[in-house]
Amino acid sequence: MDAQNGKDLLIKVDLTGDGSFATVAGLRATRVSFNAESVDVTSLESQGGWRELLGGAGVKSAQIAGSGVFKDANTDERARQIFFDGETPDFQVIIPNFGVVEGAFQITGIEYAGSYNGEATYELSLASAGALTFTAAA
Repeated sequence: MDAQNGKDLLIKVDLTGDGSFATVAGLRATRVSFNAESVDVTSLESQGGWRELLGGAGVKSAQIAGSGVFKDANTDERARQIFFDGETPDFQVIIPNFGVVEGAFQITGIEYAGSYNGEATYELSLASAGALTFTAAA
């Protein structure tokens, strides 16, 4: 696989609940991580004393983080609404030359910052709030 441009990793939010996704405005850096807990089923009968894990039994989760420049766009307003209302709308994560991950996420943190002679910035943290789907890139 060739090197990918970081600006092509996008976070999109469903603005109205009808599947109309828009890229979260002003992002400069994004990160997505997937996790799966393991379930240990090791017993005295485990071969050679090696740990055994139960496949497909652990809790799966995903986290998304992004940081960027505050732009006061429709997506900024929507993110604030989602956070303060405790909503879990659908988001899409576009991973270049890999695919699209889509599903419900909760915004678990929003931080705003700014300096006297600089731009206003923000950081956004999201946690998966249900089953996610993955569609491979064509």
